[in-house]
Amino acid sequence: MADFQARSSLLRSKTYAFCQAFLESKKPSDILDTYFTPRPQITEHGPSWAISRLPFLGRTFHGRKNSGHSSADSSSSTCDDYFSLLAWTLSFYPDKHTFPPSSEFIVDASAGENGVVSVVAHAKFESVVTGKSWEEDFFYRLSEFDGEGRIGHWEIWADPLSAWEAVGGGEGS
Repeated sequence: MADFQARSSLLRSKTYAFCQAFLESKKPSDILDTYFTPRPQITEHGPSWAISRLPFLGRTFHGRKNSGHSSADSSSSTCDDYFSLLAWTLSFYPDKHTFPPSSEFIVDASAGENGVVSVVAHAKFESVVTGKSWEEDFFYRLSEFDGEGRIGHWEIWADPLSAWEAVGGGEGS
């Protein structure tokens, strides 16, 4: 039981630090270096029809650029590329209320492969091109942690329709 509690505490504290990195405006490379395993994966779930405007949606990004663990090819598929594609498309404006207290994270140290942590968050987003903004709730599922509590897979569920509308407007835009 002590090992389970220790593992739960480790995953909770590492996830909290990961979330705080966004509030501290850490660079994506620093976030990947600090909070992720050497072979990370990032998946932002969304419909395949939205990829033309939201190129970070609906696929899994693997590995790192220049890390020796990259599966990169010309299709921009590393975790570094995820952050680049996201930054070219959307601005993220987290504030002190974006993430709940760590006590509200859902932690299951025995789930999946080496534990799962779920976080519901809220923030403002803005299209880099149009300047249209919106606020939304979104969900993080962090899993495949290593022994040090570094994240192996980060999954995001957000509101792709609001993002779609903000970056390009309605039909025919």
